[in-house]
Amino acid sequence: MILTRRQRWTGFAGGAFALAGLFGFILAAVIALLSIGRSGGLDGFVSDPVIWPALRFTLWQAGLSTLLSVAFALPVARALARRPRFFGRIWLVRLMAVPMGLPVLIGALGLLGVWGRSGLVNTIWVGLGGERLSIYGLSGILLAHVFFNMPLAARLLLAALERLPGEYWLISAELGMGPRSVFRFVEWPAMARVIPGAAGLVFMLCATSFTLVLMLGGGPAATTLEVAIYQALRFDFDPGRAVTLGLLQIAVTGVILAVLSALPSQTAGGIGEGRATRRLDGQTAGARVSDGLAIVVATLFLCLPLGSVVASGLKSDLAALVRQPAVLQAGLTSLAIGAVAAMLSVLLGLLLVNGVTAARERRNARLVERGFAATLHATGSIVLLVPAIVLATGWFLLLRPFGEIARFAPVIVIAINALMALPFVMRILGPALEEHHRTAGRLVASLGLSGWTRWRLVDLPRLGKPLAMAFSFAMALSLGDLGAVALFGAENLTTLPWLIYSRMGSYRTNDADGLALMLGVICLALTVLGTPRGVRAGGGARSMA
Repeated sequence: MILTRRQRWTGFAGGAFALAGLFGFILAAVIALLSIGRSGGLDGFVSDPVIWPALRFTLWQAGLSTLLSVAFALPVARALARRPRFFGRIWLVRLMAVPMGLPVLIGALGLLGVWGRSGLVNTIWVGLGGERLSIYGLSGILLAHVFFNMPLAARLLLAALERLPGEYWLISAELGMGPRSVFRFVEWPAMARVIPGAAGLVFMLCATSFTLVLMLGGGPAATTLEVAIYQALRFDFDPGRAVTLGLLQIAVTGVILAVLSALPSQTAGGIGEGRATRRLDGQTAGARVSDGLAIVVATLFLCLPLGSVVASGLKSDLAALVRQPAVLQAGLTSLAIGAVAAMLSVLLGLLLVNGVTAARERRNARLVERGFAATLHATGSIVLLVPAIVLATGWFLLLRPFGEIARFAPVIVIAINALMALPFVMRILGPALEEHHRTAGRLVASLGLSGWTRWRLVDLPRLGKPLAMAFSFAMALSLGDLGAVALFGAENLTTLPWLIYSRMGSYRTNDADGLALMLGVICLALTVLGTPRGVRAGGGARSMA
């Protein structure tokens, strides 16, 4: 045994406490939703002018977004795999991680700067004699989802290709296989194992999208379930409709998670002798042109919106913005909420992972212990079952009888942000804690170290980097969140994302651009701090998936 009896019971107790708190918070919101009925039955659901169209559009746009994201990612991943050495490749691969750490609101502003009415694309297109294009509606939502999710899918596919042994490419060259044959017999089987999981993950992200649809939806015809929930409470104040939409969103998310869990896990690319990968295919002129075109298009597609955010932000009066009391207050509020939510998420992650370790400690663990460990381990995915806007809706309805909801807003927003970051925190801390217990557990037990002494002398030096990584990533996610704040936001709870959205709504676009640049720099700095060094091209994406 590596853990002492006291450490095992402490791990059990901590895991049980975290599990009870998490499920208590989620169940309270779900029960609040269930407590408000909606009359009309199935006929009322089908004939409702909001519910059925919102469900239909949610699934339709998520399906199209997934198809476009994966279809775009295939040639990009293949081109990067076939061209392992060209100037700027490492920066392009790193650039593809930026949308995953970029607040959605800022990405949407960048896309508006490029594809909007006065953007670069429209300026060129109108100059060539075409009619002005509109980014609002389904086309804008699809464009934004591809911007955020194509890099994720491409990194997953690239990782699958990089896992293939070097012997595969050597044998294909010796057999004289052309690019088409290599794709059919080598590349496609490797990517096909990853595509279902990548597509499911992208579909999940698009089906639960809120900020992008809120900004680019363009009316009732382009409204998803989450945006419809927000509108039902914020504008129409129709709790019955909000409840039906919330329960429907839970059902949709549950089905997606069930499908994801049923997908086969990614297997290794193959067994080889560990030779260095040397691609001998793709040396024809046509392959070079197609790969170069895919790389250039992907680079422009990602760089132009980011450059637009930087350029527009620098045009605003940043010094005057920083001195505004509203901006200072929103910045301090965002940092406070983000820091506390990150600390809470890391604490919950530590309790859950330690609970899993304690439950798995004994070789002949009882059924109850194995079930407890499995439950704790799955909690990181279970919390995704209830999206942030649905949790916020449930607590909104639950707290409404107790007076002014704004009084409870900070606590609820912090708790929701902590839960939304928990899956990523557990994926960072889980492997690190498991390795630490395996390598240092017996030595610590033999020395009799425990409590603060063990934490100070052994745990913190070894776990400092994973803890900092988890904290920075959780804080970046919380800083960029608009979901819970959009429902609870008020004069006494204004964060930077909410202030940016408000300034856009009042046509103060220069202020919004400057604030977006500030928020983007902060979040990207936190993401860079939270990115492990020496990870292969697809590593970050694989850990997120």
